[in-house]
Amino acid sequence: MTQQMLADRLRRSKSWVDKIERGARTLDRYSVIQELAHVLRVDPEVLLGQQRSTPAGTPDGVDDIRAALARYDIPQAPPQTDELRRQVGHAWLTYQHAHYGQLVRLLPGLLDAAQGAQTPELLVHAYRITSSLLVKLGEADLAWLAADRAMAAAGDDPLLAATATISVGQALRAQDRDRLALAALLPAANRVLSPPTHSGDHEVGDALGDQTARQPHDHGGESGAGGGGDCWGRAVGGTLLVQAALAAAGCGEHRRAVELTDRAAGIAASQRGYDDTHHNSFGPVAVELARVLVAAHRGDADEVLRRHSTVVRREGWRRLPAEYRGAYLVDVARAYLHVGDLRGAARALVDADSVAPAEVRCRPLARTLIADVARAQPAPAGVARLATLVGLTR
Repeated sequence: MTQQMLADRLRRSKSWVDKIERGARTLDRYSVIQELAHVLRVDPEVLLGQQRSTPAGTPDGVDDIRAALARYDIPQAPPQTDELRRQVGHAWLTYQHAHYGQLVRLLPGLLDAAQGAQTPELLVHAYRITSSLLVKLGEADLAWLAADRAMAAAGDDPLLAATATISVGQALRAQDRDRLALAALLPAANRVLSPPTHSGDHEVGDALGDQTARQPHDHGGESGAGGGGDCWGRAVGGTLLVQAALAAAGCGEHRRAVELTDRAAGIAASQRGYDDTHHNSFGPVAVELARVLVAAHRGDADEVLRRHSTVVRREGWRRLPAEYRGAYLVDVARAYLHVGDLRGAARALVDADSVAPAEVRCRPLARTLIADVARAQPAPAGVARLATLVGLTR
Protein backbone atom coordinates (compact mmCIF):
# COMPACT_ATOMS: atom_id res chain seq x y z
CA MET A 1 0.00 0.00 0.00
CA THR A 2 1.50 3.34 -0.99
CA GLN A 3 1.46 6.36 1.28
CA GLN A 4 -1.16 7.97 -0.94
CA MET A 5 -3.40 4.89 -0.82
CA LEU A 6 -3.14 4.76 2.97
CA ALA A 7 -3.80 8.48 3.23
CA ASP A 8 -6.89 8.18 1.04
CA ARG A 9 -8.32 5.35 3.15
CA LEU A 10 -7.68 7.31 6.32
CA ARG A 11 -9.08 10.48 4.75
CA ARG A 12 -5.88 12.28 5.65
CA SER A 13 -3.07 13.93 3.69
CA LYS A 14 -0.07 12.08 2.30
CA SER A 15 2.10 14.50 4.28
CA TRP A 16 0.47 13.30 7.51
CA VAL A 17 1.25 9.65 6.67
CA ASP A 18 4.82 10.55 5.75
CA LYS A 19 5.38 12.33 9.06
CA ILE A 20 4.01 9.36 11.00
CA GLU A 21 6.27 6.93 9.15
CA ARG A 22 9.36 9.12 9.68
CA GLY A 23 8.59 9.64 13.37
CA ALA A 24 8.23 13.39 12.88
CA ARG A 25 4.72 13.10 14.29
CA THR A 26 3.58 10.71 17.01
CA LEU A 27 0.45 8.58 17.23
CA ASP A 28 -0.78 9.56 20.68
CA ARG A 29 -4.54 9.18 20.30
CA TYR A 30 -6.19 5.81 20.78
CA SER A 31 -8.90 6.61 18.25
CA VAL A 32 -6.32 7.35 15.54
CA ILE A 33 -4.31 4.21 16.28
CA GLN A 34 -7.49 2.14 16.15
CA GLU A 35 -8.53 3.74 12.86
CA LEU A 36 -5.11 3.05 11.35
CA ALA A 37 -5.16 -0.56 12.59
CA HIS A 38 -8.62 -1.01 11.04
CA VAL A 39 -7.42 0.22 7.65
CA LEU A 40 -4.29 -1.98 7.80
CA ARG A 41 -6.36 -4.93 9.06
CA VAL A 42 -4.12 -5.58 12.03
CA ASP A 43 -4.65 -5.55 15.80
CA PRO A 44 -3.74 -2.22 17.46
CA GLU A 45 -1.33 -4.21 19.63
CA VAL A 46 0.79 -4.82 16.50
CA LEU A 47 1.21 -1.09 15.91
CA LEU A 48 2.16 -0.55 19.54
CA GLY A 49 4.64 -3.43 19.54
CA GLN A 50 3.12 -4.89 22.70
CA GLN A 51 2.66 -8.56 23.49
CA ARG A 52 -0.70 -9.97 24.45
CA SER A 53 0.68 -12.43 26.98
CA THR A 54 -0.70 -11.32 30.35
CA PRO A 55 0.43 -12.85 33.65
CA ALA A 56 -2.20 -13.63 36.25
CA GLY A 57 -2.47 -11.92 39.62
CA THR A 58 -2.33 -8.36 40.83
CA PRO A 59 0.79 -6.72 39.36
CA ASP A 60 3.59 -5.89 41.77
CA GLY A 61 4.20 -2.21 42.32
CA VAL A 62 1.12 -0.84 44.09
CA ASP A 63 3.30 0.00 47.09
CA ASP A 64 5.47 2.14 44.80
CA ILE A 65 2.38 4.04 43.66
CA ARG A 66 1.37 4.50 47.29
CA ALA A 67 4.84 5.85 48.06
CA ALA A 68 4.62 8.28 45.12
CA LEU A 69 1.28 9.57 46.40
CA ALA A 70 2.82 9.99 49.85
CA ARG A 71 5.67 12.20 48.59
CA TYR A 72 5.12 15.91 49.04
CA ASP A 73 8.57 17.16 48.07
CA ILE A 74 8.67 18.64 44.57
CA PRO A 75 11.52 17.47 42.29
CA GLN A 76 14.13 20.14 41.64
CA ALA A 77 14.28 19.58 37.86
CA PRO A 78 10.77 19.04 36.49
CA PRO A 79 10.51 17.73 32.93
CA GLN A 80 9.58 19.85 29.96
CA THR A 81 5.83 20.22 29.52
CA ASP A 82 5.88 18.69 26.03
CA GLU A 83 7.75 15.64 27.28
CA LEU A 84 5.40 15.24 30.24
CA ARG A 85 2.41 15.56 27.93
CA ARG A 86 3.86 12.75 25.81
CA GLN A 87 4.33 10.59 28.91
CA VAL A 88 0.74 11.21 30.01
CA GLY A 89 -0.52 10.32 26.54
CA HIS A 90 1.47 7.10 26.61
CA ALA A 91 0.08 6.25 30.05
CA TRP A 92 -3.49 6.75 28.81
CA LEU A 93 -2.83 4.48 25.84
CA THR A 94 -1.34 1.85 28.13
CA TYR A 95 -4.43 2.03 30.32
CA GLN A 96 -6.85 1.90 27.39
CA HIS A 97 -5.09 -1.20 26.08
CA ALA A 98 -5.39 -2.77 29.56
CA HIS A 99 -1.66 -3.28 30.03
CA TYR A 100 -1.96 -2.87 33.78
CA GLY A 101 1.34 -4.50 34.71
CA GLN A 102 3.21 -2.05 32.50
CA LEU A 103 1.20 0.88 33.84
CA VAL A 104 1.92 0.00 37.47
CA ARG A 105 5.61 0.38 36.67
CA LEU A 106 5.11 3.67 34.82
CA LEU A 107 2.95 5.52 37.31
CA PRO A 108 5.38 6.28 40.17
CA GLY A 109 7.72 8.13 37.81
CA LEU A 110 4.83 9.84 36.05
CA LEU A 111 3.37 11.04 39.35
CA ASP A 112 6.74 12.44 40.42
CA ALA A 113 7.12 14.23 37.09
CA ALA A 114 3.59 15.64 37.13
CA GLN A 115 3.92 16.85 40.71
CA GLY A 116 7.18 18.55 39.75
CA ALA A 117 5.74 20.26 36.68
CA GLN A 118 2.68 21.58 38.57
CA THR A 119 0.65 21.90 35.36
CA PRO A 120 -2.99 21.50 36.46
CA GLU A 121 -4.19 19.74 33.29
CA LEU A 122 -1.39 17.16 33.37
CA LEU A 123 -1.66 16.69 37.14
CA VAL A 124 -5.37 15.93 36.81
CA HIS A 125 -4.68 13.42 34.04
CA ALA A 126 -1.90 11.71 36.02
CA TYR A 127 -4.06 11.39 39.13
CA ARG A 128 -7.05 10.20 37.11
CA ILE A 129 -5.03 7.45 35.41
CA THR A 130 -3.72 6.42 38.82
CA SER A 131 -7.18 6.36 40.37
CA SER A 132 -8.65 4.36 37.48
CA LEU A 133 -5.91 1.74 37.68
CA LEU A 134 -6.19 1.43 41.46
CA VAL A 135 -9.93 0.79 41.14
CA LYS A 136 -9.10 -2.06 38.78
CA LEU A 137 -6.61 -3.53 41.22
CA GLY A 138 -9.03 -3.51 44.16
CA GLU A 139 -7.36 -0.56 45.93
CA ALA A 140 -10.48 1.59 46.21
CA ASP A 141 -9.33 3.66 49.22
CA LEU A 142 -6.09 4.58 47.50
CA ALA A 143 -8.02 5.27 44.30
CA TRP A 144 -10.21 7.73 46.21
CA LEU A 145 -7.07 9.51 47.46
CA ALA A 146 -5.75 9.86 43.90
CA ALA A 147 -9.14 11.10 42.70
CA ASP A 148 -9.25 13.65 45.52
CA ARG A 149 -5.79 14.84 44.48
CA ALA A 150 -7.14 15.29 40.96
CA MET A 151 -9.95 17.46 42.36
CA ALA A 152 -7.45 19.61 44.24
CA ALA A 153 -5.23 19.96 41.17
CA ALA A 154 -8.20 21.07 39.05
CA GLY A 155 -8.56 24.22 41.14
CA ASP A 156 -11.22 26.57 39.86
CA ASP A 157 -11.25 25.16 36.33
CA PRO A 158 -14.80 23.76 35.97
CA LEU A 159 -14.07 21.29 33.18
CA LEU A 160 -10.99 19.83 34.86
CA ALA A 161 -12.94 19.60 38.12
CA ALA A 162 -15.73 17.78 36.30
CA THR A 163 -13.35 15.23 34.82
CA ALA A 164 -11.80 14.69 38.26
CA THR A 165 -15.27 14.13 39.71
CA ILE A 166 -15.71 11.19 37.33
CA SER A 167 -12.78 9.52 39.10
CA VAL A 168 -14.20 10.42 42.51
CA GLY A 169 -17.49 8.78 41.59
CA GLN A 170 -15.81 5.64 40.28
CA ALA A 171 -13.67 5.31 43.42
CA LEU A 172 -16.69 5.73 45.69
CA ARG A 173 -18.70 3.20 43.70
CA ALA A 174 -15.80 0.75 44.01
CA GLN A 175 -16.19 1.10 47.80
CA ASP A 176 -19.94 0.36 47.49
CA ARG A 177 -20.67 3.94 48.50
CA ASP A 178 -23.08 4.57 45.68
CA ARG A 179 -25.10 7.22 47.48
CA LEU A 180 -22.00 9.30 48.16
CA ALA A 181 -20.97 8.83 44.53
CA LEU A 182 -24.38 10.04 43.38
CA ALA A 183 -24.11 13.10 45.63
CA ALA A 184 -20.77 13.99 44.01
CA LEU A 185 -21.63 13.21 40.39
CA LEU A 186 -24.99 14.97 39.97
CA PRO A 187 -23.92 18.47 41.08
CA ALA A 188 -20.88 18.18 38.82
CA ALA A 189 -23.15 17.26 35.91
CA ASN A 190 -25.31 20.29 36.76
CA ARG A 191 -22.35 22.61 36.56
CA VAL A 192 -20.72 21.33 33.40
CA LEU A 193 -23.97 21.06 31.44
CA SER A 194 -25.02 24.60 32.39
CA PRO A 195 -28.64 23.80 33.27
CA PRO A 196 -31.33 26.45 33.75
CA THR A 197 -31.18 28.64 36.85
CA HIS A 198 -33.66 26.51 38.82
CA SER A 199 -31.96 24.01 41.10
CA GLY A 200 -32.38 20.37 42.01
CA ASP A 201 -30.60 17.36 40.66
CA HIS A 202 -33.82 15.95 39.20
CA GLU A 203 -33.76 18.90 36.81
CA VAL A 204 -30.37 18.06 35.32
CA GLY A 205 -30.76 17.81 31.60
CA ASP A 206 -34.49 18.66 31.45
CA ALA A 207 -33.51 20.75 28.47
CA LEU A 208 -30.36 18.90 27.47
CA GLY A 209 -31.35 18.98 23.84
CA ASP A 210 -31.07 22.77 23.99
CA GLN A 211 -28.04 23.04 26.26
CA THR A 212 -24.91 23.43 24.20
CA ALA A 213 -22.85 26.14 25.82
CA ARG A 214 -20.38 26.22 28.65
CA GLN A 215 -17.86 28.80 29.73
CA PRO A 216 -14.75 28.58 27.53
CA HIS A 217 -11.47 27.91 29.34
CA ASP A 218 -7.93 27.46 28.17
CA HIS A 219 -6.77 23.83 28.28
CA GLY A 220 -3.73 24.10 26.09
CA GLY A 221 -5.85 24.38 22.96
CA GLU A 222 -8.48 21.88 24.10
CA SER A 223 -11.31 24.38 24.38
CA GLY A 224 -12.27 27.93 23.68
CA ALA A 225 -14.63 29.72 21.39
CA GLY A 226 -16.42 27.57 18.90
CA GLY A 227 -18.02 24.14 18.97
CA GLY A 228 -15.04 22.00 20.07
CA GLY A 229 -15.05 23.10 23.71
CA ASP A 230 -18.84 22.70 23.91
CA CYS A 231 -18.54 19.18 22.57
CA TRP A 232 -15.88 18.19 25.10
CA GLY A 233 -17.86 19.75 27.95
CA ARG A 234 -21.04 17.95 26.98
CA ALA A 235 -19.16 14.66 26.63
CA VAL A 236 -17.78 15.07 30.15
CA GLY A 237 -21.26 15.95 31.36
CA GLY A 238 -22.69 12.90 29.63
CA THR A 239 -20.08 10.71 31.30
CA LEU A 240 -21.01 12.18 34.68
CA LEU A 241 -24.66 11.32 34.01
CA VAL A 242 -23.75 7.74 33.03
CA GLN A 243 -21.74 7.31 36.22
CA ALA A 244 -24.56 8.88 38.23
CA ALA A 245 -27.03 6.45 36.65
CA LEU A 246 -24.90 3.50 37.70
CA ALA A 247 -24.61 4.93 41.21
CA ALA A 248 -28.38 5.44 41.37
CA ALA A 249 -28.92 1.85 40.26
CA GLY A 250 -26.54 0.73 42.99
CA CYS A 251 -28.68 2.64 45.52
CA GLY A 252 -31.80 0.89 44.29
CA GLU A 253 -33.14 4.12 42.73
CA HIS A 254 -34.03 2.40 39.48
CA ARG A 255 -36.39 5.04 38.11
CA ARG A 256 -33.82 7.75 38.62
CA ALA A 257 -31.16 5.58 36.96
CA VAL A 258 -33.36 5.22 33.88
CA GLU A 259 -33.99 8.98 33.78
CA LEU A 260 -30.28 9.73 33.97
CA THR A 261 -29.40 7.28 31.20
CA ASP A 262 -32.13 8.80 29.05
CA ARG A 263 -30.62 12.24 29.57
CA ALA A 264 -27.16 10.94 28.78
CA ALA A 265 -28.58 9.35 25.62
CA GLY A 266 -29.88 12.75 24.54
CA ILE A 267 -26.41 14.23 24.83
CA ALA A 268 -24.79 11.29 23.04
CA ALA A 269 -27.26 11.56 20.17
CA SER A 270 -26.34 15.22 19.70
CA GLN A 271 -22.61 14.50 19.45
CA ARG A 272 -21.27 14.85 15.93
CA GLY A 273 -17.80 13.50 16.48
CA TYR A 274 -15.19 14.83 18.87
CA ASP A 275 -11.66 14.08 19.96
CA ASP A 276 -11.83 12.12 23.23
CA THR A 277 -9.55 14.58 24.99
CA HIS A 278 -10.66 13.56 28.48
CA HIS A 279 -10.52 9.82 27.80
CA ASN A 280 -14.11 8.98 28.75
CA SER A 281 -15.19 7.11 25.57
CA PHE A 282 -18.59 8.75 25.85
CA GLY A 283 -21.13 8.16 23.09
CA PRO A 284 -24.32 6.28 22.20
CA VAL A 285 -22.74 2.86 22.75
CA ALA A 286 -21.42 3.83 26.19
CA VAL A 287 -24.95 4.85 27.18
CA GLU A 288 -26.37 1.57 25.90
CA LEU A 289 -23.81 -0.37 27.93
CA ALA A 290 -24.95 1.55 31.00
CA ARG A 291 -28.57 0.62 30.24
CA VAL A 292 -27.58 -3.06 30.37
CA LEU A 293 -26.02 -2.65 33.80
CA VAL A 294 -28.95 -0.60 35.10
CA ALA A 295 -31.33 -3.34 33.95
CA ALA A 296 -29.17 -5.89 35.77
CA HIS A 297 -29.49 -3.96 39.02
CA ARG A 298 -33.27 -4.15 38.58
CA GLY A 299 -32.98 -7.91 38.10
CA ASP A 300 -34.52 -7.72 34.62
CA ALA A 301 -32.79 -10.71 33.00
CA ASP A 302 -34.74 -10.44 29.75
CA GLU A 303 -33.76 -6.82 29.19
CA VAL A 304 -30.13 -7.56 30.09
CA LEU A 305 -29.93 -10.32 27.51
CA ARG A 306 -31.75 -8.34 24.82
CA ARG A 307 -29.77 -5.14 25.22
CA HIS A 308 -26.41 -6.85 25.66
CA SER A 309 -26.75 -9.05 22.58
CA THR A 310 -27.72 -6.00 20.53
CA VAL A 311 -25.09 -3.52 21.67
CA VAL A 312 -22.08 -5.82 21.21
CA ARG A 313 -22.98 -6.20 17.53
CA ARG A 314 -22.83 -2.46 16.90
CA GLU A 315 -19.89 -0.94 15.05
CA GLY A 316 -19.32 1.50 17.90
CA TRP A 317 -18.69 -1.41 20.28
CA ARG A 318 -15.57 -2.44 18.39
CA ARG A 319 -14.26 1.12 18.44
CA LEU A 320 -14.25 1.34 22.23
CA PRO A 321 -10.87 0.87 23.96
CA ALA A 322 -10.05 -2.69 25.00
CA GLU A 323 -10.12 -1.65 28.67
CA TYR A 324 -13.64 -0.25 28.35
CA ARG A 325 -15.00 -3.34 26.62
CA GLY A 326 -13.24 -5.72 28.98
CA ALA A 327 -14.45 -3.88 32.07
CA TYR A 328 -18.01 -3.87 30.76
CA LEU A 329 -17.89 -7.61 30.08
CA VAL A 330 -16.68 -8.28 33.63
CA ASP A 331 -19.58 -6.16 34.90
CA VAL A 332 -21.96 -8.09 32.65
CA ALA A 333 -20.63 -11.36 34.06
CA ARG A 334 -21.49 -10.09 37.53
CA ALA A 335 -24.90 -9.05 36.23
CA TYR A 336 -25.57 -12.50 34.80
CA LEU A 337 -24.59 -14.07 38.12
CA HIS A 338 -26.99 -11.68 39.86
CA VAL A 339 -29.89 -12.96 37.76
CA GLY A 340 -28.76 -16.61 38.06
CA ASP A 341 -27.44 -17.12 34.52
CA LEU A 342 -24.16 -18.98 35.05
CA ARG A 343 -23.61 -19.71 31.37
CA GLY A 344 -24.11 -16.08 30.46
CA ALA A 345 -21.59 -15.11 33.13
CA ALA A 346 -19.10 -17.65 31.79
CA ARG A 347 -19.46 -16.38 28.21
CA ALA A 348 -18.92 -12.80 29.36
CA LEU A 349 -15.77 -13.72 31.29
CA VAL A 350 -14.32 -15.67 28.37
CA ASP A 351 -15.11 -12.76 26.03
CA ALA A 352 -13.50 -10.31 28.45
CA ASP A 353 -10.33 -12.43 28.53
CA SER A 354 -10.13 -12.39 24.75
CA VAL A 355 -10.64 -8.61 24.57
CA ALA A 356 -8.53 -7.47 27.53
CA PRO A 357 -6.80 -10.34 29.35
CA ALA A 358 -5.67 -8.16 32.25
CA GLU A 359 -9.29 -7.34 33.07
CA VAL A 360 -9.79 -10.99 33.95
CA ARG A 361 -6.34 -12.04 35.12
CA CYS A 362 -5.30 -9.01 37.20
CA ARG A 363 -8.54 -7.85 38.83
CA PRO A 364 -9.60 -9.31 42.18
CA LEU A 365 -13.24 -8.78 41.18
CA ALA A 366 -12.87 -11.00 38.11
CA ARG A 367 -11.10 -13.64 40.16
CA THR A 368 -14.06 -13.76 42.54
CA LEU A 369 -16.49 -14.05 39.63
CA ILE A 370 -14.50 -16.90 38.07
CA ALA A 371 -14.53 -18.74 41.39
CA ASP A 372 -18.30 -18.30 41.73
CA VAL A 373 -18.98 -19.60 38.21
CA ALA A 374 -16.46 -22.44 38.49
CA ARG A 375 -18.31 -23.86 41.50
CA ALA A 376 -21.14 -24.96 39.23
CA GLN A 377 -21.29 -28.65 38.40
CA PRO A 378 -20.35 -29.03 35.65
CA ALA A 379 -18.54 -25.73 35.23
CA PRO A 380 -19.58 -23.82 32.07
CA ALA A 381 -17.25 -24.09 29.10
CA GLY A 382 -14.16 -21.92 29.24
CA VAL A 383 -14.31 -21.15 32.94
CA ALA A 384 -12.13 -24.10 33.95
CA ARG A 385 -9.37 -22.72 31.73
CA LEU A 386 -9.73 -19.26 33.26
CA ALA A 387 -9.71 -20.73 36.76
CA THR A 388 -6.43 -22.45 35.97
CA LEU A 389 -4.97 -19.26 34.46
CA VAL A 390 -5.68 -17.21 37.57
CA GLY A 391 -4.52 -19.97 39.92
CA LEU A 392 -7.88 -21.13 41.25
CA THR A 393 -8.61 -24.78 42.04
CA ARG A 394 -12.05 -26.30 41.91
